[in-house]
Amino acid sequence: MKTIYKVITFAAVLFITISCGDEFLTKEPQGQFSSSGLATESGVEGLLLGSYKMLSGTGLDGQAPWENDVQNWVFGGIASDDAYKGTDAGDQPEQSFIEAYDFQAFNGHIRNKWRGLYKGVARANDALNTLKKVETISDQNRARIIGEARFLRGFFHMEARKMWRNPPYISDEIFDISDVESTKVPNNLEIWPLIEADFEEAMKSLPETQAQVGRPTKLAAMAFLAKAKMYQGWDANGSANSVKLLEAKALLDQIVSSGRFTLVDKFADNFLVATRNNAESIFEIQYAINSANDQASNQGVGLAHPYIDPWGCCGFYQASQNLVNAFKTTPSGLPLLDTFNDTDVTWQTPYNGPLDPRIDHSLGRPGILFKDFKIHGTDFIRDVSYAGPYSSMKHVAEQAAFGVGGWGNLTANNYRIMRYGMILLWLAEAEVEVGSLERARELVNIVRTRAANPENFVPKAIQGSSRNDFTILAGQPAANYIIKTYDTPWADKDLARKAVRFETRLEFSMEGHRFFDLQRWGIAAETLNKYLEVERTKRVYLAGRSFVKNKNEFFPIPLEAIDRSLKDGQPTLTQDPAY
Repeated sequence: MKTIYKVITFAAVLFITISCGDEFLTKEPQGQFSSSGLATESGVEGLLLGSYKMLSGTGLDGQAPWENDVQNWVFGGIASDDAYKGTDAGDQPEQSFIEAYDFQAFNGHIRNKWRGLYKGVARANDALNTLKKVETISDQNRARIIGEARFLRGFFHMEARKMWRNPPYISDEIFDISDVESTKVPNNLEIWPLIEADFEEAMKSLPETQAQVGRPTKLAAMAFLAKAKMYQGWDANGSANSVKLLEAKALLDQIVSSGRFTLVDKFADNFLVATRNNAESIFEIQYAINSANDQASNQGVGLAHPYIDPWGCCGFYQASQNLVNAFKTTPSGLPLLDTFNDTDVTWQTPYNGPLDPRIDHSLGRPGILFKDFKIHGTDFIRDVSYAGPYSSMKHVAEQAAFGVGGWGNLTANNYRIMRYGMILLWLAEAEVEVGSLERARELVNIVRTRAANPENFVPKAIQGSSRNDFTILAGQPAANYIIKTYDTPWADKDLARKAVRFETRLEFSMEGHRFFDLQRWGIAAETLNKYLEVERTKRVYLAGRSFVKNKNEFFPIPLEAIDRSLKDGQPTLTQDPAY
């Protein structure tokens, strides 16, 4: 059995890493261990674990974990057309502003996302600098530690570059843990090349396999390097950057041809505790929990559970009607690329039209069995009139893995942040832009073939005297699931591009990627303003709201970060000109 590499807080890591106030760097406190005192192989490993800890979105004193959650359900989900904030109007108002595209530099969620990411950067740099002082270590282990630290540093900076148009890059050469001034550098450079350099070094230094699940491998670094290039594949107006797309394609082709990964038969196996780190997984954020310790659990999505028992809290992150409608198919089993939102999938009365079966593994809807718990009803929702009747599902653990630890919403359900389906669909995107439409169709069909597996059909359940009491009707699906592959050759590049992007939405809905996908494709404004045209008629709090092109694609740099960047009386950070 493989050893699962758990995101665990170690005392030595906490002693030397930074957790004071809202700064991600402070001077070394008196009476605590110093980096020089841990200039040993085991000491550096402990420092590196401190950087891994930040992958979970926890590790910041005085901050709620959902404000820096790596699953990005706030910034990638409710800021998109996939999800509403949910719950009720008065809960977490900072999220309401994000949902309404009222991005402000004093928003606490935006501030704490910054804090968390740059604390992760600081910990990776601390590990790299301390490693330079270690004399007794094998060349193999030195290379691996460098690879892991560079991977993590690249990861945190890439998350920052997705969030902000002009964040700073902090290298180990700049970083000095004993000097808070060392990281006060201007944000006047494009940091994508530096992010790529981190992943390139990680590719060179990391092994093909790791003894502990949760540490990145050479192919994981390659996948994230490809992701970095895909995020540079289009400009703000949606025009393709053929150079970056070809570079990404070369990497993606290598990953596919390696034969190391494959789609698992059941789509749902990407979202269960029992099937973590499976054949589809390239890199997962590892969580763990037991009755004595829930600090390594997936705390960041704790609020995003149904409002009813056995969870009882908190009703955030509800699927939008627009997303639900996107799962409609034609009678021949293909998506309605342009007309999916013309009519709604109804919930007051059962919708009998054809649907993609991934809908009922991605979100909860009335009348359908919610994972293996109970039949979803409107009592799953805190306020149906506020944000509709649909909940989120993918991150919720199954019954066998639920309720361990202090708060049942905290589980060991990993976040599959890089899985093979992404590789296939990114490669399909690149193939479309280089004109290989048939190869793109083939790749999309691989994903759709898995979705069409009858094992993905949620069974029909008949409610008994209570929602906990139901009977599964053998062989009967819960809905009219019809999904087929694209069997007609693709000859229209625009249509092929639209089909690939639509497939990407269906496959990865409610996983925190949607806003950033729209951003990188250069179509956020047109897509989200079209979304808002309809949503204003459904959600009164969105009346008068709009998405501002060339502004709302990115978030403002937190005012606090600018204020704390003062050096010689002047801030080294400058605000995004759009704000």
